[in-house]
Amino acid sequence: MLQSLSIKNYALIEALDIRFDRGFTVITGETGAGKSILLGAIGLLLGQRADTRTIKSGATRCVIEAEFLLAGYGLESFFEENDLDFDGQSCVIRRELTAAGKSRAFINDTPAQVTLLRALGERLIDIHSQHQNLLLQQEDFQLNVLDILAHNSDQRKRYIEAFNHHQEALRALTAARAASQQDKADEDYLRFQLQQLEELDLQEGKQADYEQEAQMLEHAEEIREALWTAEGLLEGDGREQAGILSALHSASRQLESITSLLPASSELAERIDSCRIELKDVTAEITSAADQVEISPERLQSVQEWLSNLYSLQQKHHVNTDEQLMTLRDEFRQRLSAIDNSDEHLQALEAAVKTAAADVQKEGRLLTTQRQTSAKEVERQMKERLVPLGIPNVKFQVQMTPRPTPDASGLDQVTFLFSANKNAPLQPIADVASGGEIARGMLALKAMISASVSLPTIIFDEIDTGVSGHIAESMALIMKEMGAGGRQVISITHLPQIAALGTHHFRVYKEDGDEGTTSHIVPLTPEERVTEIAHMLSGAELTAAAIENAKSLLNHA
Repeated sequence: MLQSLSIKNYALIEALDIRFDRGFTVITGETGAGKSILLGAIGLLLGQRADTRTIKSGATRCVIEAEFLLAGYGLESFFEENDLDFDGQSCVIRRELTAAGKSRAFINDTPAQVTLLRALGERLIDIHSQHQNLLLQQEDFQLNVLDILAHNSDQRKRYIEAFNHHQEALRALTAARAASQQDKADEDYLRFQLQQLEELDLQEGKQADYEQEAQMLEHAEEIREALWTAEGLLEGDGREQAGILSALHSASRQLESITSLLPASSELAERIDSCRIELKDVTAEITSAADQVEISPERLQSVQEWLSNLYSLQQKHHVNTDEQLMTLRDEFRQRLSAIDNSDEHLQALEAAVKTAAADVQKEGRLLTTQRQTSAKEVERQMKERLVPLGIPNVKFQVQMTPRPTPDASGLDQVTFLFSANKNAPLQPIADVASGGEIARGMLALKAMISASVSLPTIIFDEIDTGVSGHIAESMALIMKEMGAGGRQVISITHLPQIAALGTHHFRVYKEDGDEGTTSHIVPLTPEERVTEIAHMLSGAELTAAAIENAKSLLNHA
């Protein structure tokens, strides 16, 4: 519940520190005194959009802070999932605005995004303003009422999972059909592209091998001449010119001839022989390489044609390597295989859609059954609650009809039917209920919902619009009942019958000073409550009759 609220420099409020209690609290005050300002400040804490124009004139910064007591409301998981400190007892939310346009938010002194404030706020406070009465006319709200009272969150989760799975299956089928149609239109083109790639007989490393072979064929004569020249230098021509090998052999013999005179020459001779043997092996390899060099214009033309086709396809498909072309070839093969097997693939996807649709119907029917049970309870309670609220001839019915097509909410269309007069036919509540009847209907629904939802605080902003007298008293009794059992209910009201039934009473008023107008909110003592309610009965002029009337209302309460 909301335990304390501190406001500094917000709108007409300069500084405000108030504490709230459990049970039924009423807030009264003249129109324009600042009740809506109070709600605006709370709204900022709940993640509403900030506006620097709300900063009090002359101030550079406004701060709004509230402490909530949350023990027993099962919010531990929310704080854990969002990595927020929580002692299991209380939570402090703070919102700061500056005239420069900066906005900051904190949850237990941890900086937080406004979206996180909003998510937490939905679990802390329900603010029911006059415009919320319009929700009663909307189908999704009516359906939500049934679900809340049915406690069917587990079944709704199972249904949504089945529905989402069906939607995914439908998307896959639709995409496959579109792709199949497109691929069939492109089939001839794909087969032509694949044929061109397969004619190349692409293999890993083939491009590099062919490029090297082409270079050798183009320079075959130059290569062979160089090899022969090298061989001649090593071997000699066998007649007039002695080669390096022959010279090394002669040098070795000379050194061996003086070994008796110079023993070290023997080792030198051996080293020369070792070099000669190695060069002899090199010469043999040169000779072999020269013999293998092929001068073949036909082979060169064949290799160059293959490379030309390769380069042309690389340019055509905007790739740089034969590996990329092979990847593209495999993709074409896969697409053509998919075309060849598209009928089987589509049949499998159609079967998956049919199975998923059956699951949607199965889970949806279970959800419908729970809602039908809930609908009977809503009908019963609405009749019981609306009669004391001044609608003695009320007829209320929850009409459930199958949706033409299932959606994320289920298989059901829900309409609240209403009649306030004898012999008047039931019609959609949006078409026949007056503003006052809508307000009373919403209060009755909120009372039902509050018993099913663990919501710490409910604030009613002038829900009494369009009612008076004993009906207002009946509405107050409902709110007082909602505030029992530890819940906190706050009602902003202009009616003395409601104000008198509050367990706690605050008054909002404006005060003009030298620096401008400021709003204040103060708790009232029992004596001050008499005066406040008397003013609500008689207006600005306080009469003895109004005072007695106020005392009577309070005593009765």
